[in-house]
Amino acid sequence: MALAHQPSMWDLAEEPALTPLAGRVQRHPLSRGAWVDHLPAWVTGSEAVLEVLLGDIGWRADRRQMYEREVAVPRLLRWYGVEEPLPHPLLGAARAALNRHYGPELGEPFVTAGMCLYRDGRDSVAWHGDRLGRARSADTMVAILSLGSPRPLMLRPVGGGESLRFPVGHGDLVVMGGSCQRTWEHCIPKTARPVGPRVSIQFRPRGVL
Repeated sequence: MALAHQPSMWDLAEEPALTPLAGRVQRHPLSRGAWVDHLPAWVTGSEAVLEVLLGDIGWRADRRQMYEREVAVPRLLRWYGVEEPLPHPLLGAARAALNRHYGPELGEPFVTAGMCLYRDGRDSVAWHGDRLGRARSADTMVAILSLGSPRPLMLRPVGGGESLRFPVGHGDLVVMGGSCQRTWEHCIPKTARPVGPRVSIQFRPRGVL
């Protein structure tokens, strides 16, 4: 896969590494029992991980039914199931660190990793919540590690309301918790600005889709 990618001059550490979570990640309480944690630059040297993910790791282009026609999903997808090896050691270390930090609060581990590749500003994801599994009726967490060019992650209450904006990229972490998947929605909007590729890695517990 050949994508135009300009490495960040701010994230060219020799080896990718995780920075501490405790005492650094900031929680933003939302309404109706939802919350979002945010930590910019959780991963340093993330460009090395991004280069691996932009390679041939089994990305697929999906299609979906939209009213009376089938359309291409505007991003590429890759799903790593329980115990499936992840394509870079840093991602396994990231999941382990998340489990150490959030395990006592979550009550179970993150076990899967869904990945989305936003190739440029035309790729996006519409407003939605991750409600296909247990998150439809129970509180849970979804942890998102973002690599590559920053894109805004937008959140708003279900039914409409004032939206929040988190610029995510270059190793940033966002964790959506509590009732967030049921009572709030999130999206990555399209942009006409020239932006490079971004990969989103979503760590989830078993049965949360």
